[in-house]
Amino acid sequence: MRIKLALTGMILVGIMGCAHMREMEEEEAIYGKNTPVIEQSFASDRLNISDPWKIYFLASDPDGDMETIIAIVEQVAMGSYPASLTKIKEENKKELSGYIYLTTQGCDFLYDQKLTVSIQIRDKAGHISKAVTHSVVPLTRQTQKLPPEGVFKEKDLGPIMVILRPVSGRR
Repeated sequence: MRIKLALTGMILVGIMGCAHMREMEEEEAIYGKNTPVIEQSFASDRLNISDPWKIYFLASDPDGDMETIIAIVEQVAMGSYPASLTKIKEENKKELSGYIYLTTQGCDFLYDQKLTVSIQIRDKAGHISKAVTHSVVPLTRQTQKLPPEGVFKEKDLGPIMVILRPVSGRR
């Protein structure tokens, strides 16, 4: 009985994998085969506890079909939050420069707790860029470092839609 179940499961996975491959090939025929690339990124490693944390990046896709910014936030002792998806609204989707931000206002419980954000770009064909990851420890009376001049646009690409929570027992 177990062997039958295992074989049935393997066959279903194989069929689903083939269907996904076929769907990907159809999308690539429409949108192109290139994967988006995050060429550069920057985020300050220090943050005043009530300021939004800005994560800058410069991305490109020769096919011009970048669609979504994917951000995953990890909080020490809390683990990973569900992915935050931000639709790319730019008309020129071959190049993207700006920042997304994580709101920490009202999150005094984050004092001296490390936050990590990983960012990826997904295109319309389903290709996903390699992740870039940045970390910060919110403290008081800190000033965020500024990104290198002339590299990134000072353009708000949207918020990271995550509501940070205190670790049990902390306020």
